[in-house]
This record gives sequence, structure tokens and C-alpha cells, in this order.
Amino acid sequence: MTLFLISALRAVIEMLGLCLIGQGVLHVLAGRRREANRIYQLFDLITRPPRRAIALAMPGASGRTIGLVCFIVLLLLWLGLAYLRKFI
Repeated sequence: MTLFLISALRAVIEMLGLCLIGQGVLHVLAGRRREANRIYQLFDLITRPPRRAIALAMPGASGRTIGLVCFIVLLLLWLGLAYLRKFI
């Protein structure tokens, strides 16, 4: 049961990380028109909770910084869960 929970949490974190990558790529490709892009809006909706948590932890940071720090935190969580799963 514990292995399943770790794997499920790791899958959710992986999905959030991939959505952040997709959002960053669309940010570069679509430029100023990204807010009208439906896929960008979907990625924004999915990644809003972790980005908001990072924004609360880092008041005054810009949007790009929050996105990058959020991705790094998610990556570290994902790697930590992989390490934990290896030993359970």
C-alpha cells in the first residue's frame, strides 16, 4: 500500500512538472498571445496550486522565478520519492 501511494504521488508530481515545462515552452512560442491559448490556460489551471504555494513562500518574486523554483522543487520531490521508493 505504501509503495502504491509513493508511486501515485510521484506520478502526480511528474504530471505537474511536465505541465510546467509545457507552459514554459508555450510562453516562449506564443509570446504575448499566450493568455488566449487554450492549452496554456489548461496548463495554468493545473499548475496554479503549486505555483501559488511557491509564491507565498517567496513574496516579491517575479512570475518566471516562481515558475523556475516551482519546477526545481517538484523535481527534487520527484527524485526524493524515487529514492524513497527504492528502499521500501
